[in-house]
Amino acid sequence: MAQSKPDAQRRSRSGDAAAAKQKQLESFSQAPENMLTTTQGVVVPDNHGSLRAGSRGPTLLEDFLLREKLTQFDHERIPERVVNARGAAAHGYFELYKSMSQFTRADFLQEAGLRTPVFVRFSGFSGERGSADTVRDLRGFAVKFYTREGNYDLVGASAPVFFIQDAIKFPDLVHALKPEPHHGMPQASSAHDTFWDFVSLMPETMHALMWLMSDRALPRSLRMMEGFGVHSFRFINAHGASHFVKFHWKPKLGRHALAWDEAQKLAGRDPDFLRRDLWEAIARGHFPEWELGVQLVEEAKADALGIDLLDPTKLVPEELVPVQAVGRLVLNRNPDNFFAECEQVAFNPAHLVPGIDFSNDPLLQGRLFSYLDAQVGRLGGPNFHELPINRSLCPFHNLQRDGSHRTGVPKGQVSYEPNTLGTGSEFRVDGGHEGFQSHPQTVESGKVRRRSVSFDDHFTQATLFWNSQSPAEKDHIVCAFQLELTRVETPAIRQRVVDNLAHVDARLARKVGEPLGLMPDAKAAAGRAGFRERRDKLAVEASPSLSMDNNGSSSLATRRVAVLVAAGVEIGALKIIQQALAEHQVICKVVATHLGVVSTSSGQQLQVDACFLTASSVLFDAVLVPGGAAHAQALAANGRAVNFVLEAYRHCKPICVIGESVELLRAVGIDANTASAEGVLIAKGDPAGRVPLAQDFIAAMSRHRHWTRSRLEAVPA
Repeated sequence: MAQSKPDAQRRSRSGDAAAAKQKQLESFSQAPENMLTTTQGVVVPDNHGSLRAGSRGPTLLEDFLLREKLTQFDHERIPERVVNARGAAAHGYFELYKSMSQFTRADFLQEAGLRTPVFVRFSGFSGERGSADTVRDLRGFAVKFYTREGNYDLVGASAPVFFIQDAIKFPDLVHALKPEPHHGMPQASSAHDTFWDFVSLMPETMHALMWLMSDRALPRSLRMMEGFGVHSFRFINAHGASHFVKFHWKPKLGRHALAWDEAQKLAGRDPDFLRRDLWEAIARGHFPEWELGVQLVEEAKADALGIDLLDPTKLVPEELVPVQAVGRLVLNRNPDNFFAECEQVAFNPAHLVPGIDFSNDPLLQGRLFSYLDAQVGRLGGPNFHELPINRSLCPFHNLQRDGSHRTGVPKGQVSYEPNTLGTGSEFRVDGGHEGFQSHPQTVESGKVRRRSVSFDDHFTQATLFWNSQSPAEKDHIVCAFQLELTRVETPAIRQRVVDNLAHVDARLARKVGEPLGLMPDAKAAAGRAGFRERRDKLAVEASPSLSMDNNGSSSLATRRVAVLVAAGVEIGALKIIQQALAEHQVICKVVATHLGVVSTSSGQQLQVDACFLTASSVLFDAVLVPGGAAHAQALAANGRAVNFVLEAYRHCKPICVIGESVELLRAVGIDANTASAEGVLIAKGDPAGRVPLAQDFIAAMSRHRHWTRSRLEAVPA
């Protein structure tokens, strides 16, 4: 039927109006960048004065601009995480090396070369959101994979083991570790009575304590920190066959640590040291990388290991089950907004995809409830999955409706299943569909509140960890225990810890106890209530992978070198060394008494990057002092420069001095005749030796630290 003229005109006018509205909306799209508006899009005419009854009169309640701004401000904070509150995060991707279809049907692990978007959050376990980065702590390492089958969260840590075996003890552990409730101290520290009271009565904590007191708890960088899935999970393949799997993240830059004294000073110099390091590396294009490795164990062969894979306080030595590298993790983009992404991201070990399943680890089973429960409270309701950072990239369809902070707009009249009104035919989900399938497992047992006797050995693996450390690392562990226990005020608690250590290693217990005036008594520990003495045979006496001295990489990329200068500096050798370091992607910063420039011995002007007032050796990985008589004399007379070198020496960092600058070493009491073997390089400055000097300095830096350096206690820094 032909349209009447009025109908056609009305349709034409309607189309013109729609086009005009769309054009108007497009013109508005730039408004937030060009002007200040309310959340409703109303332009704010003046953001410096509220509406008042006269210039000296009261503020008027009708000022909706003021009310909206203050209301938003008053409610812009959400509850922080109870644990893992302080974090840093980045976007990136996971690239699969080889298909894992033999072991799992997880889609993102099928196709070699496939890249899956990820969001990764690193965090401190014990401290609040405002604590310092460099405290002694085990750290979180959580990865959200945005796969084609839904989001998968691998929620791990910087240690492969945890303090407790059962989730029912998690609140007790956290309460003991957090600041003591009567006075709210100390912050982000385990060095106090309640923590050591708890762990001394819980021998199952001993293995994780060894990790906490080791250099593993003081990473030089989040980019140089290993990660672990902690729990045993399952890989399920397309045929339903199951393997236990342990996850490992191995950093391409190797594993490196801070010195304890250095970590304390960094907390004052730059409490954001680790998160700043991650942000700046990504911003410069030095994208951090880790390899994902897996340890796979057939379920039928699990018992033959002699290690209960369901016990989260135990690890599987790599000598027994090698780690297979299956892919790489690359972080290549910083967050656009810290709160919207790093703070609002919600991880949950229950976020699985088909082909990956849980084990019966009692700590893991409890976490499945706790994570979801915590997110609902922290993010204001059950719809936190609709926040952009948590939203699945693949389509999702369900019949869940309403609730706080709902941002999606579900359409249609159907919000139940089964139904026939959604599509006109019957819709029913009652089996027979592909998707996530729990691994079938026969469970026949009475109800008990008792873990398997295979969980009862609390010391064998702590001994394995101790045996695997280098002499310097063992010294650091002893010093850490001593320092922590000197801050414990109750003598009986100190004694219990030393007694427990005797079951790890008798020499360790004696060394820790000696300056505390304590002698270890293993029999006293074994006689305490709740103490179950059981020692399984060590399958291996030591595991090199547990030592950070065996760091797995000699890369110098993004290491920071401080170049100390004063007027009259000789820059011939400096340029050669700087060029060699640049080829290894090392960052050099010139440090002097003032910003601006300094005059060189040849009359050139050398640009200064930092001054001694704000720069400290703890912010750098190595120190270079060029030659030049006047320059060396000026540095030796400068107390800040002297302390800079002393501090770097005490923290076992590589130091290179050239020509007359050797006097600076003598001025600080370092023996120039024996220092070279301990990572201190001394050169006369002749042109022929510049290239070999640069190579020697690079070799010294590749070791990261020279922990065996002598006479450290005599260094006044």
